[in-house]
Amino acid sequence: MPSPGDVVVVVFPGAVATKSRPAVVVSSALYHATRPDCVLAIVTSNLTSADTAFDHVLVDWAVAGLHRPSAVRSYFAMAESAGLRVVGALSERDWTAIRTQVAGVFS
Repeated sequence: MPSPGDVVVVVFPGAVATKSRPAVVVSSALYHATRPDCVLAIVTSNLTSADTAFDHVLVDWAVAGLHRPSAVRSYFAMAESAGLRVVGALSERDWTAIRTQVAGVFS
């Protein structure tokens, strides 16, 4: 079962096609205790598109298991927890920034 702040691989629907890509689990452990799914935020390596207050360029992207500089965008999806493959986890400083970013989307 993925944990909040984990980097996972998921098939995301895109504007043109669907493809496997990394995402960050942004749902809480409390949510996971009662639901079979996770809320995910997309990860992109297109840093020029990640230029809003609701995007975060990862400082510790390599520690998170990513292969290139990346950003987390406030583009959300749901996925069954059982089908997700964990490839890493965000550093505490990146996870703190993402939690602030997500809170700003919903407040």
